[in-house]
Order: sequence, then structure tokens, then C-alpha cells
Amino acid sequence: MTSGSGRKAARRAAIAIAVFIAGAVALHMIAPESFYPWAKAIHVIAVISWMAGMLYLPRLFVYHAEAGSGTPQSETFKLMEARLLRLIINPAMIVTWIFGLWLAWKGFGFSGGWLHAKIMGVLVLSGVHGYFAASVRRFAEDRNEKPARHWRLMNEVPTVLMVIIVVLVVVKPF
Repeated sequence: MTSGSGRKAARRAAIAIAVFIAGAVALHMIAPESFYPWAKAIHVIAVISWMAGMLYLPRLFVYHAEAGSGTPQSETFKLMEARLLRLIINPAMIVTWIFGLWLAWKGFGFSGGWLHAKIMGVLVLSGVHGYFAASVRRFAEDRNEKPARHWRLMNEVPTVLMVIIVVLVVVKPF
């Protein structure tokens, strides 16, 4: 794909996010009493999108690390990683945080040990997100120093965090 098609994809993603946010705001203004379940649905959709990207990106890193710098495959992986991060993972994380914080405030008043632990888990997941974003930059600059085995292990970190977070939300153990 050319950089022109990348810009078009970024523009479409930005428009979709803007329409999505405008629709959510309009829904909240029109029917604030029925907005909570919609906010929860939006939050879950964003979490699924964020997790899909967080599980796929380190898998791309595995293949990228195995391809080696300067190869045609490496250049393809650079493009795939950057687009995945910019067009899916980053927006999904932002929407997850916005709606998640609103739900925590509106539904629980930020109270409950399980909620505090969940927020801590999401903070850790956000830190992993930051590590992956920095890694996208290092790969783009041909400065990755981590072997494919490291990225295979890192592929498991979002999964473990997701399991912990989901158990906290569903079971509410404390």
C-alpha cells in the first residue's frame, strides 16, 4: 500500500471515530436515562477492539524480528504495525478509557475494591500499550534488539491482564 492509501485509511478512521463520538454524545443528550447500557456496550466493543490489536501487534513483532532489517518483509511489517497502532489500537484504548471512567463514575462512584483493582489492571495494560507503541517506533527505525522469543512471551502479557480484568469485573471478588 502506498502512503496515499494510508492517509485515506487514517482519514476514514478519524471520520468514523468523530461520527461515533457525535452519535454517543447525541444519544446521551436525547435519552440520558437510557445511556448507561449503551455506554457499557460501547465500552465492551472498544475493549474487544483494543485487545484484538494488543494480541495481534506482538505477533507481528515476532514475524518482524524473524524477517530481519532491510528486507521487503520488514518494510511490510513496519507499515502493518504502524497502521494497526494508529488506526485501531490507539483509538480503541482512548474510547475504552473514556467510557470506562464514565461507567466507573456513573455506575459505581469509583467505589469498590474490585473496581480499584480493575483500574490498576487497565493502567498496567496501558503501560504495555505504551511499550508496544515504543517498539513500533524502534522497529520502524530498524532498532529492535529483542529476539522473536521475547515477542512470543510479550504476546501473553495482554492475555493474562485481560483474564484478570474480566474476572474482577464479572466476579467482583472484593
